Amino acid sequence: MPPSSTPTTPARFSLSDFDYALPPELIAQFPLAERSASRLLDGRGDAPVDRRFRELPLLLDPADLLVFNDTRVLNARLRAAKASGGAVEILVERLLSPTVALTQLRASHAPKPGTRLHIARRAGAPVAAEVTGRDDRFFVLQLLDATDDFESLMRESGELPLPPYMQRAAGEGDTERYQTVYAKHEGAVAAPTAGLHFDDATLAACRDRGIALTHVTLHVGAGTFLPVKTENIAEHRMHRERYVLSQATVDAIRDCRQRGGRVVAVGTTSLRTLEGAVHACGELRAHADETDIFITPGYDFQVVDLLLTNFHLPKSTLMMLVSAFAGYEHIRTLYAHAIAERYRFFSYGDAMLLARATPSRSP
Repeated sequence: MPPSSTPTTPARFSLSDFDYALPPELIAQFPLAERSASRLLDGRGDAPVDRRFRELPLLLDPADLLVFNDTRVLNARLRAAKASGGAVEILVERLLSPTVALTQLRASHAPKPGTRLHIARRAGAPVAAEVTGRDDRFFVLQLLDATDDFESLMRESGELPLPPYMQRAAGEGDTERYQTVYAKHEGAVAAPTAGLHFDDATLAACRDRGIALTHVTLHVGAGTFLPVKTENIAEHRMHRERYVLSQATVDAIRDCRQRGGRVVAVGTTSLRTLEGAVHACGELRAHADETDIFITPGYDFQVVDLLLTNFHLPKSTLMMLVSAFAGYEHIRTLYAHAIAERYRFFSYGDAMLLARATPSRSP
């Protein structure tokens, strides 16, 4: 029986098939002055078209439906020290209880179970914690005083966890710009970055055109940045992420289908929520669950017709996802064009609009 995280994984693809050479200077280190000033690579047709993100409403039909991920990024990075004084960086992946968290720990030597840590606070004495276990690349961390809790600790003393490729600490401007303007439900440790391009004016332009808007919630985990370590991608196991699919969104998708519109996922997290929900339930219905869906070329998409997304890391599961969606060779063409035309890459970078591949475009 195949693992739940891998609906389809054709043997002809390996990890190196999703690699590409990216000049380091194209990795966006800071956001543009205006959210909607970014570029938009229109990849719906055979030939790429260079556009501006502000044009997006005109590229969609009034019958279409935009599906946003309204998760909100936590201040999930904490600083700590071992009893020996060695520095430890904590990135909270998810809360297992108010006093227990699944975390990534960065230290000179990986802490073993039983290791005591002292988590720094902006005001007051450090908070004592203990490493109680390990789950693959994650560590289970327990606060030792029951009067402490991780939510309060992150709110009071945590830092916004910018992705590692930005190579800098979060600044004051990131507090606003690394959140979408519609962020609502706290729980993510990375932003759903395709949504960062939307400002209030662009959202209003979509509404004015008659385009419907709805939301899902998927709390993006730190595992989204973990590298795939096996050349045989069928052996890769995805991290699990919590999501909520409301009845209002299910109804909005049904209404969109009835009027002949297209479901447009804003970001891979919205797509993974919708496709993961169908994969889990056999149909699209309101529920809350976790997904570890792993989408690779050959996957049969059930819900999403168009995908708005940023550019993704080489050899990443998200490169596999967009290749599955738009066609492997087509994605190679689009990325080559984006590099040649000096698009900005990754979280604070530019966007592209993709259509679900027809059989003739699939590899």
